[in-house]
Amino acid sequence: MSASSHEVARGQRPKPVLMIPLRRCGSHAVRLRLNFNPDFYAPYPLHIVDFMPTVPQYGNLEDDRAYFRLVSDVVGLQAASMANSPGIVFDPIEIFDVVRHEPRSVHRIVWELLLRAGEQRHARVVMDKSLDSVHSADELMRLFPDMLFLNVVRDPRAQIASMNKAIIHDFDTLLKAQTWLEAHRAADAVIKQYPERTLTIRYEDFLADQEGALRKICDFFGIEFLSEMLDVSHSQETQQISRTSALWSSNCFEPIMANVDKYKEALSMDEIATIEGTTGEYMRRYGYECMTDTTAASDMALLDEARDRSD
Repeated sequence: MSASSHEVARGQRPKPVLMIPLRRCGSHAVRLRLNFNPDFYAPYPLHIVDFMPTVPQYGNLEDDRAYFRLVSDVVGLQAASMANSPGIVFDPIEIFDVVRHEPRSVHRIVWELLLRAGEQRHARVVMDKSLDSVHSADELMRLFPDMLFLNVVRDPRAQIASMNKAIIHDFDTLLKAQTWLEAHRAADAVIKQYPERTLTIRYEDFLADQEGALRKICDFFGIEFLSEMLDVSHSQETQQISRTSALWSSNCFEPIMANVDKYKEALSMDEIATIEGTTGEYMRRYGYECMTDTTAASDMALLDEARDRSD
């Protein structure tokens, strides 16, 4: 591919893509392979949802001083996190001058950083893997009406088992099942409102046929599928991230299809019943066979007990 074939036209920004709807869905495996295409750029995500609880403390963002503090802190957060872009330094004053006349939002700041990083790499498509931002999809579409959504679905039992291992979200299987359900309901709203801008793939289908799944994603993004995507072991980022945490150690190897049922070793039957009872509607929709006949528990006392355990 010639250098000119992936040059961003003057004045044209990369196409924005958000992966949805929930972490630990196999998203790194997909992102790392797509990154072999120079037309595409998706760094490790900032996961701005984890920062959102602090945003109200900045006060009225229409106040230039408050908004500049937010811009400066987001730039600093990006520089200090795994989401930093090697070789790229963002000037908070410059970023503020660009975004100050547009609708003020922490998402607008985050995406300005991502779009600029993509531009410097001459990418035509940039993707944010901050999956939990599905809950801000309407705001993002107001900011970027050309945004696309990649909806990656995974068996909730396997995903929640992975979430347990990662120690993210709540510390209780029932609460995590509720989080899974809420994320997929939010994804449903996106699919319903923006059907032509959303592509859904099952992680298990990606495992069974990587090339087929990646070709479908590339076609949706408008980029070329490259055979290099099928050998992730040559990715420098993959090698680096696999050494960062045991949670990502397997990313430098080919995924093993047999691991799709590994959750059976990590979850008790009570936990499996809880997950299936909460997410059964979606499991049936996406072709995941239940092991129990449990129905959803609506007892608020159970949720209160779960929150107490989690706290």
